[in-house]
Amino acid sequence: MSKGIHVAIVGGGIGGLAAAVALRHRGISVAVYEQSGVLREVGAGIFVYPNSLRQLERMGLGDALARVGAKVGAGSEYYRMDGTVVGKILTTDSSGWSGMYGMHRADILKALADALPPSSIHTGHRCVDFSQDEHGARLVFENGHVANADVVIAADGINSVLQKHVVEPSAPEYAGFRAYRGLISADKLPEWRREAHQVWMGDGKHFMVFPVRGGELVNYVGFVPTTSETAESWSAIGDRDELAASFTGWDPRVTGLLDKVETCFWWGLYDRKPLGQWVNGRLALLGDAAHPMLPHLGQGANQAIEDGTALAVLLQTCAEGRSVEDALRRYEALRRPRTSMVQAEARKNGMRYDSKYADLGQRDREIANSATLRKSLYDHDIEKEALESLSLDGVSA
Repeated sequence: MSKGIHVAIVGGGIGGLAAAVALRHRGISVAVYEQSGVLREVGAGIFVYPNSLRQLERMGLGDALARVGAKVGAGSEYYRMDGTVVGKILTTDSSGWSGMYGMHRADILKALADALPPSSIHTGHRCVDFSQDEHGARLVFENGHVANADVVIAADGINSVLQKHVVEPSAPEYAGFRAYRGLISADKLPEWRREAHQVWMGDGKHFMVFPVRGGELVNYVGFVPTTSETAESWSAIGDRDELAASFTGWDPRVTGLLDKVETCFWWGLYDRKPLGQWVNGRLALLGDAAHPMLPHLGQGANQAIEDGTALAVLLQTCAEGRSVEDALRRYEALRRPRTSMVQAEARKNGMRYDSKYADLGQRDREIANSATLRKSLYDHDIEKEALESLSLDGVSA
């Protein structure tokens, strides 16, 4: 590590570990504090899209992710609930690069952790207090450990314990849906399109499928409306029969897959209106602590990875004596407009997927034309944008 600042990250999920890798990639000292006794993720899939994959590959993670990811491409389509094709799903950026993987959450978490020295990751550390002054920041943990840092990044999720030190706390907003999630061995679905991301839409709900773990597993998610709130948890055991009943009469590909489901998880969907502030002095919010979003664009983890990349670029300037407070203000100014847009568009896309339209033809046209939005998301290069923002102000990185 070069001389410079030391960063403490609270939260050892995908966003926190990605930020740690980005910081170390730029020569910045970092420590990660995770409240759980081990780093772990449940059996659920996420997408890694071109906008974050290009950043991860620059950090040296390309080979590791290629080994555990499942390339997504051929046969990716949107359907009505009966199986009628609505349109193609975009799986490349504007250049034609198919930088899109279906990933098991545990696999990407391990790839990120493996890119860090074990000594930089501290499990069993639940943060209970934060303070700061002109000299630095101080974290206190439930186990009695005290950590000092020049910068603290709160990557501790939608129910962040550090958020209150930045803004007045606000409760997450329940979206009125629960997501049933699970994995099936691809061997049980020999007829399935191995690289396809498929989405069925209709009747106030939707269902999607995509490959993970090199194509060995198929990840499915069924989004179903509820009359009462469901916990925001990745590990709550779901009702397999209720899931199957929710999609009775849909495309036989959907009902056939659900016939093979033995167990599943469920997860309540929450987001929050854009926060008025992300940083306070030496403390910055990242990922769901700053901008929780509904999963209907698949951008939650991807935007967190962008956050970490931007922070690394901007904090690198502090090695030359620039103010960390200034770097964090730049981070907020750079990231808030984009994540606020993605939050809003995720809500809109959920309305499309759940057929909240009097005219389904209008819905289908919007879905078919959604490639324009997708391209704008996938083409974005946050590292380039952060460097350009510094260049415009005459700052080198």
